[in-house]
This record gives sequence, structure tokens and C-alpha cells, in this order.
Amino acid sequence: MKILISNDDGYQAPGIVALHAALTSIEGVEAEVVAPEHNNSAKSNALTLHSPLYVHRGANGFRYVNGTPADCVHIAMTGLLGYRPDLVVSGINNGANMGDDTIYSGTVGAAMEGYLFGVPAIAFSQVQRDWVELQAAAQKAKQIVQQMLQQQLVGQAHWLLNVNIPNLPLEQMGGVKLCRLGRRHSAEPVITQVSPRGETMYWIGSAGAAKDDAEGTDFHATAQGHVSMTPLKVDLTDHEHLVYWAQTASRLDGSAGARAAA
Repeated sequence: MKILISNDDGYQAPGIVALHAALTSIEGVEAEVVAPEHNNSAKSNALTLHSPLYVHRGANGFRYVNGTPADCVHIAMTGLLGYRPDLVVSGINNGANMGDDTIYSGTVGAAMEGYLFGVPAIAFSQVQRDWVELQAAAQKAKQIVQQMLQQQLVGQAHWLLNVNIPNLPLEQMGGVKLCRLGRRHSAEPVITQVSPRGETMYWIGSAGAAKDDAEGTDFHATAQGHVSMTPLKVDLTDHEHLVYWAQTASRLDGSAGARAAA
């Protein structure tokens, strides 16, 4: 069993170091890291198209790329590894990726890149920042991957899971709960500062608080001490409103008016 590991916090981040150690302790598993050189949080699925990418090997043995999380997985899948991994795992992220966060998340973006290549993928994040109880989170990630392997869910089909782990000792964690994504309020206002040259600088504000954290959401599950697991898909089509937009489109292109005139 071969696993490709990536993240968005960088190849030296404690989260990816702990994740690699945990997954390589599974009997029969080989895991290799290809991760960004520096922190690439909120890079989503971005690929670098207008500048060259370089791959180096760090002192910890991990390979790193001067690009985005998606770059790392893309390069690995299209030639760097020389083989097709059975599973792509991203994380462990320093902070939650729940609700609307998943749109921006580089952690999810790395996992999604593997999914786009037809490989099952999991994105792991800790709910709170600063790596509190990181070893417990790594052990929980290991347990989940082991269970996937034991149930033969790896290799049968490709899927994409987003998992958030509370910062608790392993024995205090609740079980895994299958959840839908919650929603956040709009982000906090942009932060402005004046540079030494007198120019106005803008910093993106903090993420908004939870707006939809009802039972059944990832926000609710993790608040109760459970591990949230949400299956994701790439299809952004608004299937629910296709009929409405079909009628609207016919009016927009004048076909309805043309029929009336005839």
C-alpha cells in the first residue's frame, strides 16, 4: 500500500511530520511526502502555470516544492513518483477546515488534486490551532486509514473525505460522525495599515463565526468532541435549479420571443 502525503502548512510543519510517522507505522504501508516549501494556507486548488517549479529533498527526508499544495500532488501524480499511489492524504492542518473553509483550503485542495486523478483522498485537520494534542490527532488519522484499508475501501473507487479532529486526548474523543458542511457568516472586515512609504496595505480579515452549526454539521459534531467526516464532490452544478435556469436561459437568448413572433 503506497500513500502520498501532502499539506498546505509546509514540509516541516509538525502536522505532516506526525502524520507521516503515524501512517508509516501501519504494517505494509509505504508513505512518501511531497509538500510545499512554505506555508500555502488558503491556496485552494491553485496550480502554478507561469513560473517554474523545483523539487528538493529536505533534511527530514521529505521532498518539497516551491509551489502550492495542488502543485505538489499534481507533480507527484504526473511523473515525480514514478508510480500511482493507492491513497492521497493531506494534513494534519493547523486549524479547522469546516463549512465554507473547504472552498479556500489548501489542505483540501491537495487531497482534491489526488481525487481528480482518480485516487481516493482524505484531508485531515485539527479543529484548534497550535498543535495541541497533535499526537492524538495523528493516532486518530492512523485509525481511520487502517479502518479504510481493513474494509477494502481503498482501491475500489475514488472518493474525497474531509475530516476534522478535535484537540483532545485520544481517550476523550468521541466517535466519527458523518456530517454535512456547515456555513460561516461573512468574513470580518479587511484590516488596513499604512506602510512606511505611506501606502495603504490591506490584510484579509478573519473568517466569520459559524452561521449554520446545527446538529448534523461538522461544526456541531466537533463542538461535541466528535471527529467530523464529510464526503466532498467536485461537481459545482446547481442541480436543484437546473430547470429554473433552463427556462431563464431560453428567455435570455430570445428563443421564447422568437417562438411568440412565429
